Amino acid sequence: MKDVVIIPAYNEEKTISAVIIAAKKQVPEVIVVDDGSHDATGPVAQRCGARVVRHRVNMGKGSALKTGCDLATTLGAQRLVVIDADGQHDARHIPQFLRSLDEGYAVVFGCRTIPEAMPFVLRFGNRLISNLFMTLYQVRVEDTQCGYRAFTADAYKNIRWEARDYFVETEMLINAGRKKLKHRTIPIKTIYADKYKGTTVFDGVLIVLKMITARLLHVK
Repeated sequence: MKDVVIIPAYNEEKTISAVIIAAKKQVPEVIVVDDGSHDATGPVAQRCGARVVRHRVNMGKGSALKTGCDLATTLGAQRLVVIDADGQHDARHIPQFLRSLDEGYAVVFGCRTIPEAMPFVLRFGNRLISNLFMTLYQVRVEDTQCGYRAFTADAYKNIRWEARDYFVETEMLINAGRKKLKHRTIPIKTIYADKYKGTTVFDGVLIVLKMITARLLHVK
């Protein structure tokens, strides 16, 4: 259980098997958190050799990630990698993330190269949120909303979040910045097979409002 990949999943029976198979080529242990799916996400993940934890109801990405990371550290994991379940993240980048942790970085953030397939609203929203984050928190991360990340078990104790929704990525960054954890970014390729996956415009507005509120209230 030294290295573990954690995958939060909600209704991803069509893609979860390929994601797990690709991840298990890089590390032996994969944890899938089935976040109240209505399809066969959980059974498919089990058949592919993942350790599956199921939420009885959909609780949100932040809750699913925390459930998976809590389990991984309880089982003795020392290095954690988190990726999405929809096939956007290329598992072949995992060794790069792990090498960066070996080099002394506590947290490693993926930074998406921007393909033409990325919907314009996502490109614009991600750029806006990332620039606002750097202005508010003076922490430079070019892509604050990328869900491809890695961190040590010790770092997880410092960045552990309360967000239940898509604010989880931003809260991780806020906590890492406030704890002054050594971090870096790694450029990654991203596949957009479904432009409607992930955050919506409404989610983006909520992220911005929560980011500003956290800064004003100095939430720790």
